[in-house]
Amino acid sequence: MPIHDKVSLVHPTAVIDPQARVAADVIVGPYSVIGAGVEINAGCWIAPHVVIVGDTVLGRDNRVFSFASLGDMPQDKKYRGEPTRLEIGDNNTIREYVTINRGTEQDTSVTRVGNDNWIMAYVHIAHDCHIGDHTVLANNTTLAGHVQLGDRVTLGGSTLVHQFCHIGEYAFSAYGARINKDVPPFITVSEGKARPRGLNSEGLKRNGFDEARIRQLKEAYRLLYRADLPLEQAIEQLATLEDSHGDVAKLRTFVSACQRSIVR
Repeated sequence: MPIHDKVSLVHPTAVIDPQARVAADVIVGPYSVIGAGVEINAGCWIAPHVVIVGDTVLGRDNRVFSFASLGDMPQDKKYRGEPTRLEIGDNNTIREYVTINRGTEQDTSVTRVGNDNWIMAYVHIAHDCHIGDHTVLANNTTLAGHVQLGDRVTLGGSTLVHQFCHIGEYAFSAYGARINKDVPPFITVSEGKARPRGLNSEGLKRNGFDEARIRQLKEAYRLLYRADLPLEQAIEQLATLEDSHGDVAKLRTFVSACQRSIVR
């Protein structure tokens, strides 16, 4: 990777460790700190007062706003300085005061953020979280350790997610939701203690789901939440539904694999 040869792109008050690998076109604002072991790829923009440390990789075309802290030690008392990692993909927007910690040996040793995510101010992403692509995490959302988010998840402001929870693709949480169980794909959960509140129909429409496809998922939702069936029977009944796009199969697979139980 080429190292900076255009000094004007790096403010003179920024501190970049000689061992960091920073692409030649990366812009680094005043008073930002880039530590040894950090890799920042082409097209990234780093605002003033950002700290990026540890074994941290940023892909291409990311924007990191002021006072964000990326790649610092996990907030885990079991952590003893072992080598762990933070991987951030391409084209992410990471707003002010976001904190993303690297992983721990108790999991895969990697915290991972995918591509095209919109991470708003004061969001915290703890150690060993895995974030998919095209997610939206609104202001003050907090993810405890080992949380997994599927693609195109939207979490409303001040959503709290308990450690080890999994949230399936296209799920949506209202503001202030407290999530302590797994959230299946495609559904909406309420504010407060998270309860199922129907299909995320509006989000699905915005992502190109037609009416027939949404109807199939509504029938799946009915079986899972409104048919008064034990969970095992609901899972069996999901296998009998028409499923032109494989959406119901994804829902059934997710629910079948849950180890924490689902919001229900």
